[in-house]
Amino acid sequence: MKGDFFDPDHIWDSAKDIGGRSLHASLSTLGDFQKFILRGNVVDLAVGVVIGAAFNGLVQGFVSDFLQPLIGVIIASATGGKVQSFDSYSTGSFHWGHFIGLLISFLLTAAVLYFFVVKPINFVHDRYERLRPKHEETPTTRECPFCLSTVPRLATRCAYCTAQLPPADDKISSSTVVPQT
Repeated sequence: MKGDFFDPDHIWDSAKDIGGRSLHASLSTLGDFQKFILRGNVVDLAVGVVIGAAFNGLVQGFVSDFLQPLIGVIIASATGGKVQSFDSYSTGSFHWGHFIGLLISFLLTAAVLYFFVVKPINFVHDRYERLRPKHEETPTTRECPFCLSTVPRLATRCAYCTAQLPPADDKISSSTVVPQT
């Protein structure tokens, strides 16, 4: 026994067996990874992230270059102060203007992504789902003809009125055993 363990042929065969199993497992994993990458959701997510990042820069510029100075002009004319960007508005060490600018940027980004990405995709998805054939689900319950309560489809007695129930109208598979009481 001890000689078999250190036999070079035994060691080589064991290594080949382990290596073959590893290769098969890694190729299977690569196939699963390929299926994952080629799914539409991953590509849509990648496009969405890139578009969202680019759009975020556009919204940040719009807020800092247009909305913040406009709000600053409105506040300056209302308070009689000098015209400045609302971004620099602060009370003490709290920079309210900058935070409000970021909040406006977030709301604008969310609104545009919702109305120009989410709504159209949901619309297309709903149209596609209407075209797909619907699979009818088999009911899991039925009504008791005596007390009209809902009981499991394969029940032979009603749990509420204990009446003997007729067999279910649906086809019962031959593997399903209905107990006789």
